[in-house]
Amino acid sequence: MAAQTKQSDTAREQTKAEQDVDQVRQRAVRDQQRLDSGAVTSPKDLENLQREIASLAKRQSDLEDVVLEVMERVESVQERVTELTERVSSVQSKVDDATARRDAAFEEIDGEVATVTKEREVIAGTIPADLLGLYDKLREQQGGIGAAKLHQRTCQGCRQELSITDINEIRAAAPDTVVRCENCRRILVRTAESGL
Repeated sequence: MAAQTKQSDTAREQTKAEQDVDQVRQRAVRDQQRLDSGAVTSPKDLENLQREIASLAKRQSDLEDVVLEVMERVESVQERVTELTERVSSVQSKVDDATARRDAAFEEIDGEVATVTKEREVIAGTIPADLLGLYDKLREQQGGIGAAKLHQRTCQGCRQELSITDINEIRAAAPDTVVRCENCRRILVRTAESGL
């Protein structure tokens, strides 16, 4: 934005300098025409007119130098604007690509959530209401995990090894009894790898 503003300002400066040169050039042409026409006959007026034409030629030369200097700056600023525009375009392309990948990931996640939600509804329909209520309550209290696998005498929810007393109670419990970890209170899921 700053480079574009500088480009605009420099372009205006160039236009003004070119207009100044044009005005001086037109005045010099008018004065030269008056001199050439013979309308001025007084030697003093002729001398003043020649001095003014010389002065205008010098002024025109100085202004043309200013125009050239401004044109060089305009070119430099235009190169900078082009460079920055290309960089902005490159960054915007990367942003667009990242946005597209993010949106695709959101769609994939939303699809997975929908699938898992349907699967949970099917499974939840087969579980007794009181057990499902306990699980949901624990899941809310424990950061989304209401049940954990018992693996090699360790609760996979809190990663604490259960005491021998707890292991003996779990071992003695019937297979359909709901057992819980004494440390984190999650429901323990017993498998062949539980170490019972």
